[in-house]
Amino acid sequence: MNPLRPLALLPLAAALLLGGCLLGHTVRPAPQAELAAERARAGELLERLRPLCGQAFAGRIVADTPRSADDPFIGKTLVMHVRGCEDDAIRVPFQVGEDRSRTWVFQHLAIGLSLKHDHRHRDGSEDELTMYGGELKPGGAPGRYEFPADSHSRALFRRLGREVSVPNVWAVEIDAQRFVYELARPGRLFRVEFDLTRPVPAPPPPWGG
Repeated sequence: MNPLRPLALLPLAAALLLGGCLLGHTVRPAPQAELAAERARAGELLERLRPLCGQAFAGRIVADTPRSADDPFIGKTLVMHVRGCEDDAIRVPFQVGEDRSRTWVFQHLAIGLSLKHDHRHRDGSEDELTMYGGELKPGGAPGRYEFPADSHSRALFRRLGREVSVPNVWAVEIDAQRFVYELARPGRLFRVEFDLTRPVPAPPPPWGG
């Protein structure tokens, strides 16, 4: 055996290794590209909501399983109001009948976007179950934005004995015709669809608003 043969193969092995690294790099986006994509996606949702500022829209339940006997949404008028529009946040009160306790808060973060649920009592004070939600999940289908429960929300649910809500994933979908709010977890699906083509009179301000 030629003692120099293994040494002669070293350049080939190095070339193959380098080629493999370069190939792997081409199929995986650089961290900077991933961050830029997340920022763009976060801004995309706010920009889709911004033209609706000041308008209100009626909604209907399109999925509610399993439905409980004391479901607070059954037979109630559902209205979303794109009411509070700031540079880095949009607040959307969600009125259920005469109940004005709920507001969805979309907040632009340094990189992404968060969805929080601001729950208030009639006197404007905070409910013990409030400001829960999550941060925008990277990727996803065009026009759909998912927010898995964050660590703060999971801890809040556990503290209040609501372990069933720990795996919650909230989502919104928006296009020229509709806005959809969704809550999903194993064994539970709730979706409300709002008609964006027919604005309705704006409801009274949310409690605490």
